[in-house]
Amino acid sequence: MQHVRNIGIIAHIDAGKTTTTERMLYYMGRTHRMGSVDTGTAVTDWMPQERERGITIVSAAITAVWRGEQINLIDTPGHIDFTAEVQRVMRVLDGGIVVFDAVHGVEPQSETVWRQADYYRVPRICFVNKMDRIGADFARVLGMMRERLGANAVALQLPIGTEAGFEGVIDVLTMQSIRWADELGARRDVQPIPEDYRAAAEQVRTEILERIVETDDRLLDQYLEGRALDLGEIKAALRRATLESRLFPVYCGAALRNKGVQPVLDGVVDYLPSPYDVGAVQGKDPRTGADIVCPPDEQAPLAALAFKIVTDPYVGRLAYLRVYSGALHIGDLVLNPIRDRRERVGRLVRIYADRREEIERIGAGDIAAVLGMKSVFTGDTLCATDAPVVLESIAFPEPVINLALEPKATVDEERLLQALRSLAEEDPTCRVGIDENTGQTLLSGMGELHLEVLVDRLYRDYGVAVRTGKPRVTYKETITRPVARVEGLFDRHAGGRSHFAQVVLALAPGERGAGIQFRDETDGASVPPMYLPSVEKGIRNAAESGFLAGNKVDDIVVTLKAGTYHELDSSEQAFYNAAALAFREGLRQGGAVLLEPMCRLEVLVPEEFTGETLGQLVARRCDILGTAPGPGGIQVIRGMVPLSEMFGYATELRSATHGRGSFTMEFDHFAALPREQMERVLKGLW
Repeated sequence: MQHVRNIGIIAHIDAGKTTTTERMLYYMGRTHRMGSVDTGTAVTDWMPQERERGITIVSAAITAVWRGEQINLIDTPGHIDFTAEVQRVMRVLDGGIVVFDAVHGVEPQSETVWRQADYYRVPRICFVNKMDRIGADFARVLGMMRERLGANAVALQLPIGTEAGFEGVIDVLTMQSIRWADELGARRDVQPIPEDYRAAAEQVRTEILERIVETDDRLLDQYLEGRALDLGEIKAALRRATLESRLFPVYCGAALRNKGVQPVLDGVVDYLPSPYDVGAVQGKDPRTGADIVCPPDEQAPLAALAFKIVTDPYVGRLAYLRVYSGALHIGDLVLNPIRDRRERVGRLVRIYADRREEIERIGAGDIAAVLGMKSVFTGDTLCATDAPVVLESIAFPEPVINLALEPKATVDEERLLQALRSLAEEDPTCRVGIDENTGQTLLSGMGELHLEVLVDRLYRDYGVAVRTGKPRVTYKETITRPVARVEGLFDRHAGGRSHFAQVVLALAPGERGAGIQFRDETDGASVPPMYLPSVEKGIRNAAESGFLAGNKVDDIVVTLKAGTYHELDSSEQAFYNAAALAFREGLRQGGAVLLEPMCRLEVLVPEEFTGETLGQLVARRCDILGTAPGPGGIQVIRGMVPLSEMFGYATELRSATHGRGSFTMEFDHFAALPREQMERVLKGLW
């Protein structure tokens, strides 16, 4: 287990993740020629949609060996529409390589994946790629990492040469220069540091030594006493600080030019954790809720997390697993405690992008896949039948855009529904629903590109051609004022018996993003404790359909104030219905409003087009947060803009900047829609 690394490559779109991955696979001997994103030969971009668009859409896992260590390497998407792929991979990673563009530095999605890695406490090393590009600036990227990410970044290398003259790196720990002698970059030429770089290297070495010894009291005393530090001790201290996310080692190179990749692989082995370093994970007993420790030990009871589901047209349903404790063998009977189902393990496979290799077992700390398990979904736990445990699941963002669709051929209706179910199983940010007003099938996702890829997959993977409407934004609803008291009474006679329950609720606006919060302020006498789950369930179910236009309701604090029950006539269903009635009445009295998705926006335009671009953005209700100069005469405009205003913006920006402008956008939060806009939207929805 000490010789395994579960590593993900994460970054903003176009930073060079896939190119870096392809070089790593070549140097590790996993491939015999380097794949290319531009020519559609990248091993990890195996889907037709990925090769046509030149972007990564789904995460791809490949196992290889470097310096005797097994590295499970996962390449992730950079586009914000496919953020679910990044989140589920983050949940099972032990370490990460964050790739930055040497020209653009820290970009919006760089910040997003960094925050996700912080949330899942994933130690990272960093690779500043594209050092051969015009405008590349290693020092500037380091400064952006420290300022915008709050990262204690330590440069383990300095570039030799700049832009087109980039030819190698200086290792400031060993004080040696590294150049790549052959075109494929397989052979490293290690030499003493050139004299004109020595002063800068010594200065940087002093700076990083100070940062490293600050994390280790013993080394700090030694350093302050002026005693020489052993290289092995320095690396060991840096490793400990990296595992604790106190320091982030930074490398540089140009993956496309085959320069600088092997030292990053060395960094994976030297500084990123094995499953043994990560240690035990916490789980819960599904029956009692008590904490259970799952140690990284193959002799312990099984505890594994399913983090991805894939439907393969040839071999069926694949569930990607990370095993935390114990081991999984062919023929084992395992329990899925979340769904209370037992299943027999049929085939186990190790994944190599779109290829698979049959294996007999998956041990603790490893990542592989199991075939044919019908009741396993993303976020589910698999465990031993006699030692049930539930591991922390994976939270995914809500879809923000939807599309109405129908099959071109009426006979394909059932096939369409089956295909949509399969897509929703694979992708947790893909949702399928029915428009209550029109009866149309709605496909919801994270953005226009996400929906475009899903519709394309319906045709290519499942053979279902569809007609689609225009993409529409997904709105939510909430209240704007407190409702001190609202009553729900359910008193019916059905099925030969009476059903009675009464609840009194208070509603108040909650914080944005907090969801529906339920609180109980009864004394246990007016509403017996056994009915409280039914009250909460009734409220949450009613919140799925709002007062204004049937949208999901969010960000409300609901307090159960009082209630009445009857010993014979009250039931869980009666309290469920009474709570739903009270909640809906509370929405009516609470001044309901629509919430619209707001996106963080970053636009890159040549300086001469800044004024016109700002005017376009203001017309689209964009709140401009600031502008800043970028490399090469580029202006960087940052703002917060409603998603509904951004349809067609790519064409408008290209036209206004003669094809030289670009933008990135990612969902940030939901905000109340202005009254005038709300009336216009409601007319359209009705």
